[in-house]
Amino acid sequence: MSGRVMAKSGSSEERPSRQINVILRSSEPPVVSQSVPEADSLSGAKTLPQQGLFAELQKEMDGLVGLDHIKELMFEIFALLQIATMRSEAGLLSGAQVYHMVFKGNPGTGKTTVARIVAKMFQKMGVLSKGHLIEVERADLVGEYIGHTAQKTRDLIKKALGGILFIDEAYSLARGGEKDFGKEAIDTLVKAMEDQKNQFILILAGYSEEMDFFLATNPGLPSRFPIQMEFPDYTIDQLIQIAEGMVKERDYILMPQAILKLKQHLLREKCESKHLFSNARHVRNIIERSIRQQAVRLLNQYSGGSPGKLELMTIRTEDLKLDKK
Repeated sequence: MSGRVMAKSGSSEERPSRQINVILRSSEPPVVSQSVPEADSLSGAKTLPQQGLFAELQKEMDGLVGLDHIKELMFEIFALLQIATMRSEAGLLSGAQVYHMVFKGNPGTGKTTVARIVAKMFQKMGVLSKGHLIEVERADLVGEYIGHTAQKTRDLIKKALGGILFIDEAYSLARGGEKDFGKEAIDTLVKAMEDQKNQFILILAGYSEEMDFFLATNPGLPSRFPIQMEFPDYTIDQLIQIAEGMVKERDYILMPQAILKLKQHLLREKCESKHLFSNARHVRNIIERSIRQQAVRLLNQYSGGSPGKLELMTIRTEDLKLDKK
C-alpha cells in the first residue's frame, strides 16, 4: 500500500529536532525561485483554525503520564490531516490515507485511553462522522457455530461505523488454528476494511509479542495496519505519579510514608510478575481499595463524630492493603 506510515514508539532513538539552517554566501547573489512564491507574498495564506483543536487534544494527552512517542505520533497524524485539508483547498492532490492501527503493549499502559483520544481527534478533523469507540474482545466476535461468527462480527462493525472498533487481545482470534471460528472473524474484518473503507477505523490491541506473532501468521494483515504504536511499561516513578494523580482527582492525598510503601510494593511486583503486571490498572486497583479501607478506618476511629477535612482526605500506610487477595 502506498503512503504507508509505520511508527514504532518503542524506539530508543529520539526524533531529531526540526531546525532551519540559514547560510549566507557573500560571493554569490541570492537566487529566488520563480516557481514558488515567498511566504510573505502569499495572498492566499491562512491561519490555522484547527490549532485550537489540537491544543484541546494536547491538553488531554498531557494529562497522561509518559507516552512521549505516542504523543509525538498523534501530532504527526494531526499535522497530516491538517495539511491534507490545506492541499485540497489549494487544488492540490491529497490522497486518502489508511488509519487502521495496531496498539502493542502490556495491560494498563494507556491503549484504550489513547484510542478514545484518537477517535475524538478523527471526529473533529472530519475523518470520522461520530467518533465513538466500540470496545470488544474475542468473545464478542466469535460465535458458536458456522456463520454465527460472521454475523456477530458484521453487527459490531455496523455499530462502529463512523467511529473506531477497538479489539483487545486481538491475537486470540488466531489461537485456534485454521478450523477455529476466530479465523472467520478475521476474514469478516478484512472484507469490511475493503467494502466499508474510510467508514470506520479498526484498532487491534494486545501484548507486543503475541501481536507480532499474530501479524506474522496472517501475511495480508500487516499492510492493512500502517500505523503501529508501542506502549511501553511505566517506570516506578511514573506509576507513583499516576497514583498521586488518581488520589488528587478524587480529593485525597497520600502520606509520604504511604507513597514509600506503595513504591516498594511496585518494585517487588514488577520484578516478581513481569508478564502479569498490569501497570496503571494495578495502581488503580490499589488506590480504590485504599479508599475503601480508609473509610472503614475512619468510621471505627471516629464512631462518635466526624473527622476533620484533612483527615477525610488523607490516605495512610495502614490504608494500603497490598496483599494478593
